[in-house]
Amino acid sequence: MPIDPRRLAVLRAVADAGGVLAAASALHLTPSAVSQHIARLEAETGVTLLDRSRLGGRRSAGLTTAGRLLAGHAGRLSEVLAAAERDLAALTGQVSGPVTVGAIPTAVRHLVAPAAAAVATTAPGVQVRVRQLEPGREAVRAGELDLFVGEGDTGTGPAGLRVTRLVDEPYRVVVPAAWGPLAGLDAVLGRPWVDGPPGSAMRRALDRLAARHDAVLDRPHECLEFPAVLAIVAAGLAAGVVPALALPADQPGVRVLPATAAGTRRLELVHRRGRYEPSPAAQLVVDALRSVAATLGG
Repeated sequence: MPIDPRRLAVLRAVADAGGVLAAASALHLTPSAVSQHIARLEAETGVTLLDRSRLGGRRSAGLTTAGRLLAGHAGRLSEVLAAAERDLAALTGQVSGPVTVGAIPTAVRHLVAPAAAAVATTAPGVQVRVRQLEPGREAVRAGELDLFVGEGDTGTGPAGLRVTRLVDEPYRVVVPAAWGPLAGLDAVLGRPWVDGPPGSAMRRALDRLAARHDAVLDRPHECLEFPAVLAIVAAGLAAGVVPALALPADQPGVRVLPATAAGTRRLELVHRRGRYEPSPAAQLVVDALRSVAATLGG
């Protein structure tokens, strides 16, 4: 019986995502549908492809030797299809298809939404789907996202992923307007501050500020989102650090102090690493994101 290439693609998704549940999310299918595709592929080939001793694939993919062999062929098949898509786009000049972009809230507002609007005008055949998401690298690796824009320190990127810088934005020190006139940042160091969770960019920024001023900061508050930080500052409870792009045009009750000691926040673009990645449609979105970033100082 001939092998159905669509079921090969499902097997490849299980291998890439690390299990049936993750593959179902990436493919926008139910886990039972993914399992049925694998079962039918096993019936077509006459071999066992998935190790069902691992909770039905809820842990690692657990592919058998035959499963890994077919997943490798499925990867090469996807490369052939991607090459055909690129060649056709180059021949006709027409690019179409969906592109799913994940991003943190600030990036959605200042980068992804403007880029999606630009693509809708210049390439109406490309459908940009936006998801507010953090973190997003694993979603890109699993195929759930085509692109992700988030915080990071651009480097070589994890295995299978390519990471590039979009824009560096400075952190700003924000203080309650109710505190009245202040003689610079030194007058704020002894006041309460809003901290970020361990490992967060906000905490790293506050740690840099403290180190450069050789200060021990009082940090009674902890927030994950910048709007929450601004709310605490506006209430007169504490000072904080917020990236420039996260500052609204007008925030009553908040004053911004000139300060460079908190450093910058890097917004970066993540996509899968491969000969045919990103796809022609995703590349149009990448180009639009870079164009928008350039207007922000990227």
